[in-house]
Amino acid sequence: MKKLMIMGAGIYQVPLIKKAKEMGIHTIAVSIPGNYPGFAVADEVCHINTVDYEAVLKVAREKKVDGIVTAGTDVAVITIGKVCDELGLKGLSFEAAKIASDKRLMKECYEKNGVRTARFRMIRFDEDPHAHLEGLSYPLIFKAVDSSGSRGITRVNTPEAIEAAVENICGVTRKDYYIVEEFIIGSEFGAQAFVYDGKLRFVLPHGDYVFTGDTGVPVGHFAPFNLTEEQKADVFDQTERAIRAMKLDNCAINADFIMRDGQTYVLEIGGRSGATCLAELVSIYYGFDYYEKIIQAAMGECPDFPQDKAVPNASMLLMSDRDGTIRSIADHNPADERIIEVQFDYTVGDKVKKFHVGPHRIGHVITKGDTLEEAQAVLKQALANIEIRVD
Repeated sequence: MKKLMIMGAGIYQVPLIKKAKEMGIHTIAVSIPGNYPGFAVADEVCHINTVDYEAVLKVAREKKVDGIVTAGTDVAVITIGKVCDELGLKGLSFEAAKIASDKRLMKECYEKNGVRTARFRMIRFDEDPHAHLEGLSYPLIFKAVDSSGSRGITRVNTPEAIEAAVENICGVTRKDYYIVEEFIIGSEFGAQAFVYDGKLRFVLPHGDYVFTGDTGVPVGHFAPFNLTEEQKADVFDQTERAIRAMKLDNCAINADFIMRDGQTYVLEIGGRSGATCLAELVSIYYGFDYYEKIIQAAMGECPDFPQDKAVPNASMLLMSDRDGTIRSIADHNPADERIIEVQFDYTVGDKVKKFHVGPHRIGHVITKGDTLEEAQAVLKQALANIEIRVD
């Protein structure tokens, strides 16, 4: 039986584990100890920090794994690159993984290779940030270079807010530096894509539903995203330029963009599939199981990506507006084939956090329709029919 090592055992890795098992593959979930749902699903569990690539490599070699992969998180991407290089597995390289896991290296690649992106500065924590911001215009975005899920990212409108933004980064980063970039005013959107054997196989732009806190946090998505044919071509071109600059290959792509004056600006690109129901968005839109394709690619099976369907769909996270304990949780929706999934991550008696960033989710809803407007209307009604009480 073939073996697949899946990095992480959280809510976004569970579908990978389940699909691999359906495909007859022995699954090995790698994660630090904790209350992670993937532990109960996987065939085997290894309690290792997913950023400890030497320890993961040792186990992967001992167990003679045939592939290694993740979904929805950047944290383990470097480890995947290291294991792929050392064991000759199909996946992104260690060099590309390091670039994809460090926003500073990523931005330097973009500037060097002519990818359209925001101007930025790299600043060390022992330096005065004010001294490095000359030439940049407010508002600014302060970013940890090694985090995902919108953690360590703050929009700064005035110099007075800089200190708090730097403190926010300090709480999440393992690096001694961070980046500051100009906030590009335009329409923010994203894309899911896949690169395999040096060829960009598809690019699917999607719209984002955003929770506004210290910065915009995606809490849902929809497809299709309204672009002209010329704009779609520009998205494809900038995505291709960016992944080439980053040397990404044989992996899923999660991209964040801003459209300004009809031009695509690349904010950042990750070498893995997106979180917040984005793999499901791809599956519904194109009509193939995206998790299956991701696994096939990691196992070196050269997946195809048919694009002869285009099913509009929308999704939204379920969230709490307070810290507390769930007292009741119920789905009152009638049976409707347009409601693809209502998922609760927690149950009565569980403690949850007031929503600030993606990991604070307590579930999700996914819908589809003959038109995007229908999918969005069904989503709105489905959300209204869900009752969650947190005290």
